[in-house]
Amino acid sequence: MKNLIKFHFTILLCCISAFALAQEKRALNHQDYDRWESVSSEKISKSGKWIGYTVNPQDGDGRLEIVSHQNQDQRFIVPRGSQWVFSNNSQFAIGKINPQADTVRFLKLKKKKSDELPKDSVFIMNLASGELDKLARVKSFAIPSKKGNWVAVHFEKDLPKKAEKKETGDTTKVDGPKPEKPKKTDGTKLLVKDLDGSQSYEFDRIKSYGFSENGDYLFYTKAQEDTLKNAGIFLLELKTGVSKLIDEGKTEYVSTVFSPENKYLAFLTTEDSAKSKKPYYDLYLFDIVKEKNQKIASKGMTGINGMVSKNGRLFFSSDEKRLFFGSAPDYLAFEYEDDITILDEDRVSLDIWGWQDNEIQPMQLKNKDRDQNKSFLTIYNIKSKSITAVGDESVSQFAIDKKVKNQFALGFDDNPYRRNYSWDIQIGSDLYLVDLTTGSKSLIKKDVPGNPRLSPEGKYAYWYDERDSSWVAYDIKLKSFSNLTQTIESNFYDELHDSPSLPSSNGAAGWVKGDLAFLVYDRYDIWKIDPTGKSAPINLTKGEGKKQKIIFRREQVDNEEESIDPTKPLILSAFHEINKKNGFFKGDINGTNSPQSIIFSDHRYSGLTKAEETDNIIIRRSTFREYPDIYASDLNLTSLNRVSNANPQQSQVKWGSVELVNYLANDGVPLQGLLFKPENFDPNKKYPMLVYFYERNSDGLHSYRAPAPSASTINIPYFVSNDYLVFVPDIKYDLGLPGPSAYNCIIPGVQALVSRGFVDASNMAIQGQSWGGYQVAYLITRTNMFKAAGAGAPVVNMTSAYGGIRWGTGMSRMFQYEQTQSRIGGTLWDKPLYYIENSPLFTMDRVNTPVLIMHNDEDGSVPWYQGIEMFMALKRLNKPAWLLQYNGEDHNLRLRKNRKDLSIRMAQFFDYYLKGAPAPLWMTEGLPAVEKGRTLKYELSGN
Repeated sequence: MKNLIKFHFTILLCCISAFALAQEKRALNHQDYDRWESVSSEKISKSGKWIGYTVNPQDGDGRLEIVSHQNQDQRFIVPRGSQWVFSNNSQFAIGKINPQADTVRFLKLKKKKSDELPKDSVFIMNLASGELDKLARVKSFAIPSKKGNWVAVHFEKDLPKKAEKKETGDTTKVDGPKPEKPKKTDGTKLLVKDLDGSQSYEFDRIKSYGFSENGDYLFYTKAQEDTLKNAGIFLLELKTGVSKLIDEGKTEYVSTVFSPENKYLAFLTTEDSAKSKKPYYDLYLFDIVKEKNQKIASKGMTGINGMVSKNGRLFFSSDEKRLFFGSAPDYLAFEYEDDITILDEDRVSLDIWGWQDNEIQPMQLKNKDRDQNKSFLTIYNIKSKSITAVGDESVSQFAIDKKVKNQFALGFDDNPYRRNYSWDIQIGSDLYLVDLTTGSKSLIKKDVPGNPRLSPEGKYAYWYDERDSSWVAYDIKLKSFSNLTQTIESNFYDELHDSPSLPSSNGAAGWVKGDLAFLVYDRYDIWKIDPTGKSAPINLTKGEGKKQKIIFRREQVDNEEESIDPTKPLILSAFHEINKKNGFFKGDINGTNSPQSIIFSDHRYSGLTKAEETDNIIIRRSTFREYPDIYASDLNLTSLNRVSNANPQQSQVKWGSVELVNYLANDGVPLQGLLFKPENFDPNKKYPMLVYFYERNSDGLHSYRAPAPSASTINIPYFVSNDYLVFVPDIKYDLGLPGPSAYNCIIPGVQALVSRGFVDASNMAIQGQSWGGYQVAYLITRTNMFKAAGAGAPVVNMTSAYGGIRWGTGMSRMFQYEQTQSRIGGTLWDKPLYYIENSPLFTMDRVNTPVLIMHNDEDGSVPWYQGIEMFMALKRLNKPAWLLQYNGEDHNLRLRKNRKDLSIRMAQFFDYYLKGAPAPLWMTEGLPAVEKGRTLKYELSGN
């Protein structure tokens, strides 16, 4: 009996403790954002033995953590570590250590100059011992990209020596040498060392440097020092320590690159004055074996399109027979001289919009730097010493294989169709086959849609043709076209596409080695296609995707691969379209066996990365409650061992849960949505509910949402933690009816939840940004079921917005209505009633819902005056409305201080209307212009 009483007492204590622990949890507040952490920059060493990642709070200092793959208890922490790498032998970690954030902030408040602020350091960690070396005041560091265990560290300028202070009262003049003035040079010290400590070299006056891929050589350039020491470029052989001068005496050395097997070094130089705005450059080629430096291209040489361009990419073919560089017309270097007889106030400044221009003026102005710095592909044949200009004003864009090993490339000319881009973003290009040996171009086909590319072995050009929903291949040798998917009874376009433009493809997995087969996706499954047509297409996933509603896609585990190796395992990602399960399956490249599940669960998986030398992997896994931490495993995913542990403080706050909701739209179409519920949700209680929407969001069921200040939309964890329900419905659109479609999909979802009894139907609100903001504005003209609404950057007048500009890109907004998101599907003159009937402005008199609008005066996506039109209409109609206009801010808030401000105001707004909290002074009194910058008016009325 005593034992039984003891047992019951123990249970009671456990229950009381658990209840007390639950009671201790608190709601999230706006002060929690700063310390919420994110994990990023994750890497696995080549050997697979070590894992590293950075952990950073939203505000403040972060850390680098390096963990053993085999034993997660073995870990090293580098406070403020960032921009880091593993060495090629997997025995070291190298990275930067940032200055303490609060120290930098304090010194900035003291108005210290940039040179006086603390600088980055570099650390070198021996992973066997944990020993850490630090080097202070560092600009940058580098290691060879593929082989070699060297590191180069480039230092900041030395701080000037402070003069010695005289003792108080000492006025005696002391004779002696004056302090030496610092020498004028842009260069600083460079340290190059072997990571095992056996060799190291130091150089001064260094401006730039770089390793060869295999770590045999390092180039470095020196800055001029006064008139005594010339600028120059040098080559260091790392094994011997021998450094050789390649060239000297020029003003600048840039764009230096090694050939793949280190036979050559190419670089650009100029002898023009450093003050020249547009200097002319020369191209040099240094033969490393013969130790011979030669100028191979300069302004006016035969074959060059005007002059050598600094802005072109410099690279070699894989066989080291060709060097590619950029050339540009002479007129781009022309400098207009100011007329000194005219005053600035007398100069005319205007933009002329021409109806025949390929790009409208705002777009030209946005692209001005691009156009002034354009360059055309040019080839230098190393053996024949000849130059061939391949690119020109017409064919200026090219698709070249990754390793530049093939004879041919693809060239594109979209000039004949560019004028239509203001309203047709699916313009085509004339497609050319370019011989990289001779530079000759031959037309493959005019007006080709999509994004043509070359197969890895260069046998085929291929693309997805949106106009007939098929994959097309062009056999380069036979000069013949083939429709790769016409015999397959499946759709290769996006079946969920619901805007007026032509649907894009579902994508492709790539080519099998040797260009023997092409792998493409339909909605669910993967198809293997013989480009020659000799073999019938094979469904590699045996139709299981379509049958089970699982979307299969190939997971690329080798980032360096050019093509699919049929001898290696075929790993497939898998996503269940209905229940949102996610995971990985093992596929069969021959299509003999159905996919076999490896892991498939109620999580979201991402970031699978395999070690280069082993099958060890890292992967991330998340749910709404579980941050996407890093896990260690192998390719079989037999066990997942958690490596990182971000945000342990989450256990101290009320978090909540998420439920996948199924319901029917008003037209009977099945829809899904996400219902986020407070912690300890009681279905017998009534909760206020916020409804947020954009387009489709239900696939994000298992996505983690971090507490963070709002850039534009409600932060779901914050409101759920503060006892709100948050509903996020999916929306399916009908052409020409974006507003009615939103109503058709959102309202029945809300009604379905209200019918379940736990929603306080008298205290519901809606919120959305941009396209979501438009839908908010539309809904409140159609229904009074919401007590409040938040609309960010809303388009309320499609007739005026149609002719507006997206100032972030300079593009006309016409395409958005005719082809994409706004979904009208015609011009303002073709469908005037559709524009008017879908514009909330014309029915603002029906609005009875108080609205909080945010629209910022540097919005680059939606014209700012749209928010003003909405506000002024409501003000004129004497409807409660507030407009938040953040000065100098874009479509979504960029500055953290403004994001915090918006988060506070949105919470106060919804708390007032849905919870009966006191109204803040900014709502009751406004914020007069004369008080701007002095107060924020957060205080609650009545306090």
